Amino acid sequence: MMLTATVLTDRFDRALLYATHVHGGQVRKETTIPYIAHLLAVAATVLEYGGSEDMAIAGLLHDAAEDQGGEPRLADIRNRFGDRVADIVHACSDSVVNTAAGQQKEDWRTRKMRYIEHLKTVDRETCLVSLSDKVHNARSILRDLRKLGTAVWSRFGKRPKEDTLWYYRELANAFQGLLPGQLTEELMEIVIVLENE
Repeated sequence: MMLTATVLTDRFDRALLYATHVHGGQVRKETTIPYIAHLLAVAATVLEYGGSEDMAIAGLLHDAAEDQGGEPRLADIRNRFGDRVADIVHACSDSVVNTAAGQQKEDWRTRKMRYIEHLKTVDRETCLVSLSDKVHNARSILRDLRKLGTAVWSRFGKRPKEDTLWYYRELANAFQGLLPGQLTEELMEIVIVLENE
């Protein structure tokens, strides 16, 4: 059987530069890790599990609209990288609001519950990008928990550890029905370890 690798073009190069610019200077919560490391990890996971260039680009840009500019940022992504990339980015966001225009995000649990329900309506490609994001986030939490101890939970603001664990357990349960396989099993395994640490 002949396997065909995903070919990355100059669009991916431009998306990497764009992501680096958009998230420039940003670090992971309460760390010194450049935020681009997370975006690269998500894109790499998407590619490792057979994703297309559009999906990998969406992996690089999945937080751009949610965290760095809302609807205007999403429109810019659509203009630069096309409808498919923008649609995946939008679908991977739990809220896309224009904070510069004074819009406020809904409360955390409402957004998370809506996102979990929303996952049931998206295609497999979008699910893979979202799952890649959640797996890397969960890996990072576990790594930092083992490095820093329970202090890691304080980086999630006013939400207690139980809320974060609830969210990742619900995601793992949802992905088991939506995109069963090795990556989903990894997410569930990490959740179980987090719950027992």
